[in-house]
Amino acid sequence: MPEATARVMPHRPGAATDRPEIYHDEVEGGELDIVEQPLSLFQTLYGEPWLRKLFILVVLACIWEIYGRILNNDLLFPTFTATAGAFFSSLMNGTLPAAAWVSVKVLLTGYVIGIALAAALTALAMASRIGTDFLETMTSMFNPLPAIALLPLALIWFGLGNASLVFVLVHSVTWAIALNTHSGFLGVSRTLKMVGRNYGLKGFGFITKILIPAAFPSILTGRKIGWAFAWRTLIAAELVFGVSSGSGGLGWFIFENKNLLDIPKVFAGLLTVIVIGLIVENLIFRTVERYTIQRWGVQH
Repeated sequence: MPEATARVMPHRPGAATDRPEIYHDEVEGGELDIVEQPLSLFQTLYGEPWLRKLFILVVLACIWEIYGRILNNDLLFPTFTATAGAFFSSLMNGTLPAAAWVSVKVLLTGYVIGIALAAALTALAMASRIGTDFLETMTSMFNPLPAIALLPLALIWFGLGNASLVFVLVHSVTWAIALNTHSGFLGVSRTLKMVGRNYGLKGFGFITKILIPAAFPSILTGRKIGWAFAWRTLIAAELVFGVSSGSGGLGWFIFENKNLLDIPKVFAGLLTVIVIGLIVENLIFRTVERYTIQRWGVQH
């Protein structure tokens, strides 16, 4: 059988390669030798995603500061330094952490209940056709409905308490998570299911070792969307709920300082909402993704 031959063109130093720190050099006899070239400091730093994101945040903060100084009106748009000063002063006197804890505590309650309800609806949909029809009908009806629109009804049904906030949070979380989870399970290939069956997996083992890992990208996406919906719904609900009850979390902190015309503290409250969102997205969800999706190799 004739041998197949291929001509490999040598790469010159500095030529584009898959790995910029490696290039090919021709040595005696026409053979190719791999020469490793250490990355520069800029290339090493640029390869770190968190540093790139930090750079973006620094640039945005500089733009914020410059625009605030040009406008020169703290009642309209305070500078970044004024906002940072209000943020740290509220942080040190405990008002901002207390408000943030109230919001996070209510959010976690609604988020966990929403996940449990979405899991039950997804299990029902996977078990029968009528369950699938029920889930599709409910998501078509309620997923487009803004959760904040249900707050007046929640105040009538549950009164001035955290139960009203939890109710609207459950609504904002459940449908997005259930829809993405169900879509993920439906997207698992038949071949993968057959492999699980051939290995004798049934019931709970089949679900945990085949279905959930294969569908986990969609499941995690649903968790992210549910978290985002819940977080912004909570802040909006607290703005209204705080007006009614005279207390609350970050939404009430923002509303109260707006009435006092302390706009730097209003921006400090908004900055806290953003910081918590960044922490959850880049610390919690990224960690879960690294130890599940990336390790299992099921990224779509």
